[in-house]
Amino acid sequence: MAISGFGEIAEQLRRSTVLIHAGSRGNGSGVIWTTDGIIVTNAHVARGSALRVQLWDGRELPAEIMRRDPRRDLALLHLNREDLPAASPADSSQVRPGELAIAIGNPMGFVGALTTGVIHAVGPLQGLGTQSWVQASVRLAPGNSGGPLADAQGRVIGINTMVAGRLALAVPSNVVRQFSAGGTSDGWLGVSVHPVRLPRREGNRFGLVLLEVEPGSPAAQASLLPGDILLGADGRAFASLEDLAQVIEGSGPRVLRLEFLRGDYGRVRRVTAQLGATAGRGTMAA
Repeated sequence: MAISGFGEIAEQLRRSTVLIHAGSRGNGSGVIWTTDGIIVTNAHVARGSALRVQLWDGRELPAEIMRRDPRRDLALLHLNREDLPAASPADSSQVRPGELAIAIGNPMGFVGALTTGVIHAVGPLQGLGTQSWVQASVRLAPGNSGGPLADAQGRVIGINTMVAGRLALAVPSNVVRQFSAGGTSDGWLGVSVHPVRLPRREGNRFGLVLLEVEPGSPAAQASLLPGDILLGADGRAFASLEDLAQVIEGSGPRVLRLEFLRGDYGRVRRVTAQLGATAGRGTMAA
């Protein structure tokens, strides 16, 4: 079905989408949220201290991280620039399955790439806790993270975050609104994880295998390594990906006591990680 003015809608959405350069950590996307230089992206995109943002017309500007929330995987950046082409957010509570979805991003270095699909569902996804997602059948690739998922009118209904199976998952725009108006959180462990099930006699045990440990992060300082499997924190076993996000959320210096496996499934190890602005080096024990 043809949509009247679709070319203009897509072009305007492109102008509101930016390319975020994060140095050696790769590139991602972002959305111009306000005309006075506020950019919304994913927390996993906005890592490091030397971020640069490329606008639709090719200009590159340094960006300052204003706020990060790893639990919701959102970050706010600020550009010292006025009169930017801000996107128009929609009410994500009104999104319904079957509606057209448009994604704009910069996958694999292709700036302003567009893909379309339909909304599959809005709500939690099994295995990813209670957090709500806008789920759409659009094709995403590395570099799309942080870019807009929009409706047929070009209004942003979510921030593209990850792929689960064949579905793209986006943080709903209403959650982004709350985040952009809310407080700060320095809850950052510095890991990329994937949920796994570990067999044992009394039933399957849930774990989070570390795919990546960022150098200099609290996880790295606590001697955690890729391949380690997190089981729980502060005496509480993990049952979903959201459980890890919950225990690291907060602000100020604090200690997180993690249980994990390394190699031997029968031997649980423990480590203390220092979170917050004055994070130091953790200690590990068998």
